[in-house]
Amino acid sequence: MTRSTFLAALMLGCLSAACASAPSIALPPKPFGPTFEQKMAWILRLEDQRVLRDPAPPAPPPLPVLPARGKIPAAAIATPGPPAPPDLTRLLADAEARVRRRAALAVGRVGLGDGVEPLSPLLADADPEVRQMAAFALGLIGDRHARDPLVRALGDPWWLVRGSAAEALGLIGDPSAAAPIGTMITQIVDAGALAQPPSDEGDARRDTPAAAFRLGLFALVRLKSFDQIAASVLDPTGQPRVRWWPVAFALQRLEDKRALNALLTLAKEPHPYTRAFAVKGLAALKDRAALPVLLPFASGTDRTAAIEAVRALGRIGDPAAALPLLKIIQDRVAEPHVRLEAVAALAGIRTPAVSDILLDLLSDPNPDIRAAALRATAALDPENFVTVLSGLDPDPDWSVRGALASVLGTLSSEIGLPRLSLMLNDRDQRVIPAVLAALVKLRDPNAAPKLMERLKADDPAVRAAAATALGELKPANGAPALAAAYTLGQRDVTYIARAAALAALTKYGAADARPVLMTALADKDWAVRVRAAALMKDLDPLTDAAQIRPAPTRLLPAAYEAPGLVNPPVSTQVYIDTDRGTIQIELAVLDAPLTVDNFVTLARSGFFNGLSVHRVVPNFVVQAGDPRGDGEGGPNYTIRDELNELPYVRGTVGMALDWPDTGGSQFFITQLPQPHLDAKHTVFGRVIAGMDVVDALQPRDIVRRVRVWDGTGNAEK
Repeated sequence: MTRSTFLAALMLGCLSAACASAPSIALPPKPFGPTFEQKMAWILRLEDQRVLRDPAPPAPPPLPVLPARGKIPAAAIATPGPPAPPDLTRLLADAEARVRRRAALAVGRVGLGDGVEPLSPLLADADPEVRQMAAFALGLIGDRHARDPLVRALGDPWWLVRGSAAEALGLIGDPSAAAPIGTMITQIVDAGALAQPPSDEGDARRDTPAAAFRLGLFALVRLKSFDQIAASVLDPTGQPRVRWWPVAFALQRLEDKRALNALLTLAKEPHPYTRAFAVKGLAALKDRAALPVLLPFASGTDRTAAIEAVRALGRIGDPAAALPLLKIIQDRVAEPHVRLEAVAALAGIRTPAVSDILLDLLSDPNPDIRAAALRATAALDPENFVTVLSGLDPDPDWSVRGALASVLGTLSSEIGLPRLSLMLNDRDQRVIPAVLAALVKLRDPNAAPKLMERLKADDPAVRAAAATALGELKPANGAPALAAAYTLGQRDVTYIARAAALAALTKYGAADARPVLMTALADKDWAVRVRAAALMKDLDPLTDAAQIRPAPTRLLPAAYEAPGLVNPPVSTQVYIDTDRGTIQIELAVLDAPLTVDNFVTLARSGFFNGLSVHRVVPNFVVQAGDPRGDGEGGPNYTIRDELNELPYVRGTVGMALDWPDTGGSQFFITQLPQPHLDAKHTVFGRVIAGMDVVDALQPRDIVRRVRVWDGTGNAEK
């Protein structure tokens, strides 16, 4: 061995010895089972597909036959089976409370009665937030089998759970639940928890006695139980024991004359919500005893109360209201929404002075004023309305022409039908649906062929209106035409024409409708499947429409794993720049992640830029996001609802719907609390700056752009 070879061997031996004696490096153990993010991705995907679990994997092939020589123990050749498929009901038993809670919500959103049995045990979960979400989810399912466990949950130690149990019972709609809910809210009142009305900041809370009272009261409204409400919140003289806006809201929703004295009292409360809801309740009762309370509000500085008071004066129809209303209309600097409501209110007040002012308003610069004046003029003097029409040129605004078509439908056939037939040739297709509806209302003897022709129109909204009108008219040959209209609608990217054809077909009975409905259960759009299943249920309550699932989705499975969906790091905000200012909205990334993602994607694509505010109902909502501008447009696809516990308070942003799971691009912002929308429309944001802009918006105002901030830098330009 040479010297160099010897040294190399010696070094190699030393290195080998060192390696042999060094301690081994312990690698971190691989995590066992799916991560939190993987579970969240499963939950998002399954609820979006409207299924409780993925189908079971196919059975593994049989093991090969071993050679005869010797035996090998079975344990040595056994191979592990495939992992269990994602299953929401299995996640209800997850070790992490946050996973159990989120899985419970997903089971509720899926909406299958099969979810009641696995959800009910969670009402006894150790974590109160899990119990609370289980209760809410049972309400979303709406199955009466959940009634008894939810009634027991009204006695839970946590107010968080009690309120959600009451809300769920209201959503389920079983009248027998009214008594235990009434007992719960009476106990809260008797304990003095509402001696002082809570502040507005507490309107979104769910963990206080006041929150449980509020949710229980709204549940009784859904159950239409005035007796239970009165027993809980009114004293023997009919006066309110609690002077908080939810009480005024509840009393006005039920429109019971026994609430008159309480509403008169609540209308004098200082809180604007309480006053507004009380005045709205007085409008529904149409009692002249309310005039001394209403008249000062109509001309007052409280915009919210003024709008409701003006509406109330129109519904009551007392001539004493004519002069105050006319003063508002003639005041050119009056608040625009109040002035418009005053014009509409004139339709209910018959005095000579009213007719003259209405004629002047037919040439007002505001199209909404002109439309309201048309409606009021026709209502007050239908006989002379023909003379009025003869002196008018066709209005330049399509919405006014559409309003005229609706007005003609309220007149005699001799007056209305000739003019409506001419209006079928209107240059704007958005007018035609109102024309078709009016023709049917007047029972035009030649309506059927006109409607059949419009079933082939290019505009899907016109086809939808024609189908709806045929369902009302039911001509002898209508069913085959409607079936063909459904087939023709397969070319559309929107669901409205196909769904309208299905609904109209059901008016002909099961024999004509069932074959087409069965086909529609596999429609390319989940919204049509949902509609078809509901129509089938109406025809035959025992129908099993399970074949509509899973819902077709636009996302690939991997898309649900995006960090911004499963574990968002920031609360995304958007800035809506309008003609009247900017509205800043914080999006609900945790409560409605897919809806938020859809809205942000549309905003970044420029979808909303240049669209009009197409709907404004003062004291209710401002609505935008429709490229057609008539309430019938969208992004040419639908998204699933993500119903959650966020309440509709002032400034809440929600998704507009035709029926469940028909969301897309149209959104609305509430101007007052709207509890009847809770758990019915997806809440996906709240206004944190710019509510004065929301209040000022009017129809035809333009959304100039929508900018997005998601933590990566400044809001996009």
